[in-house]
Amino acid sequence: MGTTDSSGARDAWSAAGPAAPPSGLLDLLSVAAVVLDARGRVVFWSPKAEELFGYTAPEALGQYAAPLTVHEEHRDAVIKLFADVMESGTDWAGAFPIRHKDGSTRLVEFRNMRLLDDLGDTYALGLAADQAAVERVERDAALAMRLVSQSPVGLAILDPDLRYLAVNPALERITGQSAADRLGRPVGEVLTYLDTDPEARLRRVLETGESVVDRDIVCRPPADPDHEHAWSVSYYRLEDSGGRVLGLAYSVIDVTERHRAALEAAQARQRLALIARASASVGTTLDLETTARELADIVVPVLADVAAVDLLESALDGRTAPGEGPALFHALAVSAAHSTEAVSAAAPPGGVAPYDSDRLITQCVRTCQPILVPRTTRRDLGRIACHGEAASLLEAAGVHSYLAVPLMARGQVLGALDLKRTRNPAPFDDDDAFLACELAARAAVCIDNARGYQAQRHAALTLQRSLLPEPPSHLAGLEVACRYEPAGATSEIGGDWYDAMPLQGDRTALVVGDVMGSGIKAAATMGQLRSAARAFAELSLAPAEALSHLDHLTEGVEQTITTCIYCVYDPHQGQCEISLAGHLPPALIRLGHAAQLLDLPTGAPLGVGGVPFETTTIAFRPGDELVLYTDGLVETRSEPIDARLDTLLDALTASRGHDLEDACDRILDVLRSPAGGEDDVALLIARARP
Repeated sequence: MGTTDSSGARDAWSAAGPAAPPSGLLDLLSVAAVVLDARGRVVFWSPKAEELFGYTAPEALGQYAAPLTVHEEHRDAVIKLFADVMESGTDWAGAFPIRHKDGSTRLVEFRNMRLLDDLGDTYALGLAADQAAVERVERDAALAMRLVSQSPVGLAILDPDLRYLAVNPALERITGQSAADRLGRPVGEVLTYLDTDPEARLRRVLETGESVVDRDIVCRPPADPDHEHAWSVSYYRLEDSGGRVLGLAYSVIDVTERHRAALEAAQARQRLALIARASASVGTTLDLETTARELADIVVPVLADVAAVDLLESALDGRTAPGEGPALFHALAVSAAHSTEAVSAAAPPGGVAPYDSDRLITQCVRTCQPILVPRTTRRDLGRIACHGEAASLLEAAGVHSYLAVPLMARGQVLGALDLKRTRNPAPFDDDDAFLACELAARAAVCIDNARGYQAQRHAALTLQRSLLPEPPSHLAGLEVACRYEPAGATSEIGGDWYDAMPLQGDRTALVVGDVMGSGIKAAATMGQLRSAARAFAELSLAPAEALSHLDHLTEGVEQTITTCIYCVYDPHQGQCEISLAGHLPPALIRLGHAAQLLDLPTGAPLGVGGVPFETTTIAFRPGDELVLYTDGLVETRSEPIDARLDTLLDALTASRGHDLEDACDRILDVLRSPAGGEDDVALLIARARP
């Protein structure tokens, strides 16, 4: 066939680099090669031809191809076809039945072409493959193309450099990016909207061959930046049958609806949990400020970044809110998830802020309807803030969404719950407004209860203090200091009282009492008993006799059970007469000695009736101190009474000889918490002086 110079081929080989491994496609087709001379005899017979026709090379070489491989009825057509190809040089391709060595007939795909060597001799090259194998490969390829183009799953094919080679319509639809925007571009330039680095992950899959399956991604694609989309993605390396790496493919399944349903279910559970927590955490006390602070704290940060609870000043005073004009709000509580200028824009707790009629919070309480601004503008911020400077602070804080809901209780609007979002990117929606209204409705009842209690407590405290006397500025031979402390915010005002009354003969009557119960009724009963005690003191009755008259008087009083201690001090005799009516014993501090409790007959409380009272006389000389108190000073739920009495005696001993006013303050500091105790307290300290 002649010789050729191979130096050019070697140079081309060198420039192209090492040979690539076979793709395997020809192996799938099992392509056979047969070469015939000009007379139609076999001069070349490939191993694949042995598989296709059944004849070995020694059996076929030198034989005429037509009688060897074609049935008799087809030989004339084959010989004519061979002659046309050899004469015209035109290729022919098609399917033709051939005879196998075993006598069977097979349909074979042929491609025939004329060859010319360097000597001018002509040959015929026939490439043949079993038609069933060809059809199978074609069918598989067509099916694969159909599956890719019609699949609801988004698919992308990348080359080894991670550049896009193909994108199916489903991926275009899911991501909102066309194939034209992707093809030929590296993946790092296309998937810029993902939070993670997709190129690094894909590179790892390409290098290791370890697939990533069903990885969930939540993102905001460029086609819909206002909403979150959820995709389930899988990455896998592409290889041919010989193991050669062709590139990488990834699939994308849109699971946004499932993600949103799961998110909505989680939000529903979160809302139910929030309502449950609010039911348990809001209204734990009858203190107005505490209740408001509990409401503000419960909604931050789950519902809002900043929350404020504002009550109408008219609601605090028990008046009906005006139907028009500006609204005056009393700030009760402000809570924030983080440090922000939005807190400075609100009135501090305890402050009062006027809002014009065009302000959103004013409209909220006027209409008794929630006000929802999903995305605030600068104009909206001006209508949210109470003044221009506050609007600038809200803008600096990044307030982008606003919600105000009315606080309604028993058909009356009390104020508003004011909510803002700064860092939470989601705008308030109707579901948030519904949840806020539910929380506000529950909390408003607690706030209304606290408001009513506060008004009643204030009335009782006013009555209580108005009934308590100011100690006389001068008592013969006696120095007196008194204190009254109301109970803490969780309890009502009680009926404790003290009194110091000058009597004839330079004597002084000292009384401390405690009416059981609380509220205005207890305070009113206390006033009656105190007035009666003063009247009996004017009659110069002995302590036991005075208590007997008080006991008889309680038969006509609704709240009758009262403990009382009644003392009469005579400076000329240097002694003190003491009677108890179910009361705790007084403490005595002798000059130079530690404080001690007096062991006296306790007696029965006033109101029991029919029980005589006893009087005990003790020496009481200059420098001695007598301490009268009610049980609220020493009784608590957490400590035994004996331990508390020991604490009282230690405190009295430490305060011995000090100014009596300071001594009262020190005793209360030691035995009372800053928030007040569980019961009110009356305390009286008397010191004999020359």
